[in-house]
Amino acid sequence: MDAFQGLMSGFQVAFSLQGILFVFIGVFVGTFIGMMPGLGPISAIAIMIPITYSMDPTVALVMMAGVYYGAIFGGSSSSILLNAPGVAGTVATAFDGYPMAQQGKAGKALAIAAIASFTGGTVSVILLMLFTPMLSAVAVSFGPAEYFALMFMGLTAISSLSEGSTIKAFISATLGFIVVTIGIDSQTGTSRFTFGNPNLLEGIDFLVIALGLFALAEVCTLVLNRKDDTMSNNKELGSLRISKQDMKEMRGPMTRQSLLGFIIGVLPGAGATIASFIAYITEKKMAKNPEEFGKGSIKGLAAPETANNAATGGAFVPLLSLGIPGSGTTAVLLGAFLVLGVQPGPLLIQDRPEVFWGIIASMYVGNIFLLILNLPLIPYIAKVLRIPRPMLISLVIIFSLIGVYAISFNTFDLYLLVAFGIIGFLMRMVSFPAAPFILAFILGGMMEQALRQTLTISNGSLSIFLDKPIALTLIGVSLLTILVPLFTSKRKLTEASPEKQKNIS
Repeated sequence: MDAFQGLMSGFQVAFSLQGILFVFIGVFVGTFIGMMPGLGPISAIAIMIPITYSMDPTVALVMMAGVYYGAIFGGSSSSILLNAPGVAGTVATAFDGYPMAQQGKAGKALAIAAIASFTGGTVSVILLMLFTPMLSAVAVSFGPAEYFALMFMGLTAISSLSEGSTIKAFISATLGFIVVTIGIDSQTGTSRFTFGNPNLLEGIDFLVIALGLFALAEVCTLVLNRKDDTMSNNKELGSLRISKQDMKEMRGPMTRQSLLGFIIGVLPGAGATIASFIAYITEKKMAKNPEEFGKGSIKGLAAPETANNAATGGAFVPLLSLGIPGSGTTAVLLGAFLVLGVQPGPLLIQDRPEVFWGIIASMYVGNIFLLILNLPLIPYIAKVLRIPRPMLISLVIIFSLIGVYAISFNTFDLYLLVAFGIIGFLMRMVSFPAAPFILAFILGGMMEQALRQTLTISNGSLSIFLDKPIALTLIGVSLLTILVPLFTSKRKLTEASPEKQKNIS
């Protein structure tokens, strides 16, 4: 009853004239930022902090929260239409969203992404309201050993991100691990693999890798491919209609990944990016026809889009209940809370219930606004497909260059972008998947830090993983994901060998 009364008071904030206006401004700005490669919600919220300094704290935080989940919601557009993920959480969306756009189903892909995003966002808000105290305790129970085991489990499914050779997938992941080690070692303070270049001391930004391996690699492919048939279907919006069969295919992934994405979002440091990758891998493992993934699968698009939006809601659990940021964006939001004189944590719901419940209630309203905004705008968003190929290629290059330069204002990053674009194109030429590279790059730094912390706690003993039930369970699942496919393929070879011998005789 307390939760219900609190939510009603939150809706009074959300449905006030100021509340509705600033929720709309937040999700609108967030959607636009998500569509533009390179901007990202972190930059937008950081810029908004001084602007909102004199505003009412509740309204200001409601608006900045809208920017956060609005950016994840809108980030699917550039991934689907241009294969240029502007937000890290929408990289997995491009795996099946872009092939659908190439097949002339851009309208359907954008509609599926909008509905899946709305479902994930709405379910996460309901769970946020009901289970915040309980899930905050779960988040606290995750130490370095558990985090390492969770990320190790994600990496063991790398083979699911490749259509061809598993060996090539692991080589690609190894390259990702190598690249993420470039820069200053956070523990020892020594530089690694910088080759005396000061521009590499801070490492390589994720956006440089993502836009290089996906957007610029796609540009290289289009430039060298002189045939027009590959682009003729790409110019078609296609129908926005989603059939009953499509909804049936979407139902399972949206239900499962709403829950999984929210749980992963609750874990500090995990966030929408890891949630989307794990969602994609999980659905591919469960699918009856996994070979359809990567070629325009509805499940492959709905799963990561549901999970990344559910994770944004989950990220607010540790922020609101413990004062611990669950992602880079919520870390900036934590700074906004403090600047506005609001202390998030266990006492927030008692001391400032209008802020706690106002943010939660605004998410209900914001997700409805996002759906109303995005569905009617699909025909206009998809007009980017009708742009002539030379102009489209030029725009992708310009957006990529501006997006990367806007992060650091360093021309060296532009050279890196071009370099990774060439690397991405060469990987395509020799059938090396880029997804394992990206996943290893995202997880590599966090895995290294978690492993070091774990070994520091245990004085260098690996037995700590056996003493932690959650870590042991996750590692057990990881080993199963490695061994089961090996035994399955071996059995298939054994069953096939008598037939081969019979044919030879």
